[in-house]
Amino acid sequence: MLSADDAGVMDDETALRLLREGRIEVAGRLIEASNMTLYCTIRLGSLSAACVYKPVRGERPLWDFPDGTLAAREVAAFEVSAATGWRIVPPTVYRDGPFGPGMCQLWIDTDENVDLMALIRSRLPALRRMAVFDAVVNNADRKGGHLLPRPDGHVYGVDHGVCFSEEDKLRTVLWQWRGKQLPSEAIDVLHRLERDLQGGRLGRRLSELLAPGEVEAVRRRVRRLLQTGIHPYPSKDWPAVPWPPI
Repeated sequence: MLSADDAGVMDDETALRLLREGRIEVAGRLIEASNMTLYCTIRLGSLSAACVYKPVRGERPLWDFPDGTLAAREVAAFEVSAATGWRIVPPTVYRDGPFGPGMCQLWIDTDENVDLMALIRSRLPALRRMAVFDAVVNNADRKGGHLLPRPDGHVYGVDHGVCFSEEDKLRTVLWQWRGKQLPSEAIDVLHRLERDLQGGRLGRRLSELLAPGEVEAVRRRVRRLLQTGIHPYPSKDWPAVPWPPI
């Protein structure tokens, strides 16, 4: 039987089936989160794992994002992550739960020996991929605490509720590649995303989760990255780093 401690080795398809079909049992609340974020156990037959459940009804209204849309944005971020093949966002679904519809995401156990400040300043390929991903989804809140380093060296990213705005809102702690040429791996992935956004599965899924203008903005950002061939620079009209940075 897979447990919450084994969630890091659960393959994504199994995790997604568990998240979609399993029974959610709330164990507690993560009180440091700004929106209602519940730590839960989810069970389906012999499978079980820990998960995070964020019901729409617990979302705090924001002036620059439509009410009740943050959970869908988290799922949209997973869909983009899955399309890249980089596995940046843990398996995430939109489903009903004990407090109504919301997002449900596999809990990731982290390596507590990793110094987050040192990780943020590093030039790991995994973080460079995340910087490209954040530019695509227009992440307005990439804090250091949203990085989840695994004992095997993989780094996940979480908390993508404030992504996909039509306006440029990129705020991140990962600016070490600003203005640098995109690696060939990223160029290949961006070309694949561009095709997938034009009539492919990714375009269809994002159209189910986001407003039409927001989906078009994703296409526009991918095209811009391919045209410039570089990591974006911080905006002069928007704070470059979220606060607090961790």
